[in-house]
Amino acid sequence: MDLQYPLELIGTFVFAISGALAVRDKEHDLFGAGFTGFITAIGGGTLRDVFLGSYPLVWIGDIFFLYAILAGVLAAFIFPKFLLKLRKTMFLFDTLGIGFFTVLGVEKALSLGVRPEVAAIMGMFTAVMGGVIRDTLVNEIPILFRKEIYASACLAGAILYLVLHYLGLERDYNLLISTIVVIAIRMVAFRYKLSLPRLD
Repeated sequence: MDLQYPLELIGTFVFAISGALAVRDKEHDLFGAGFTGFITAIGGGTLRDVFLGSYPLVWIGDIFFLYAILAGVLAAFIFPKFLLKLRKTMFLFDTLGIGFFTVLGVEKALSLGVRPEVAAIMGMFTAVMGGVIRDTLVNEIPILFRKEIYASACLAGAILYLVLHYLGLERDYNLLISTIVVIAIRMVAFRYKLSLPRLD
């Protein structure tokens, strides 16, 4: 059974929750939470598709992505306290999401015939740009500019996927290995408070 599609929907659902919860202290109504959740969930993939000239956009071509976003926003609105108690679990899901969406972004770019270097950047964009837009909307410093290792973990996983791809590794194994590497880098860096050197 191909798990790619259900995992994409689950990742979209989780990112929508994270976006909706991000406005919990900003006195936003359901529409504000819904808009932020929507942008968080589809922001990265939409920017990737626009840059690559790929139409229709993923969420326009498949209504189930909109349903996943709606479910995530409603869950955040109805069960905010419960979900906030699961903050560590949500961090895990978010980490799983960026790992998986990094690889999907690379694959989408490669399928459209772009150069490997561009495909790696598009993989990173797919994973992180929704969160960057979310943080900007709620007037927070985007996670991309904090000390946390986030986008660099995605870029490392994207480069690894490309290397293994051109070495001829079977697609499912490559997807699994590259996703695990993104997740491992992110979780180890978070656990031990690792960061890249600062530009002083």
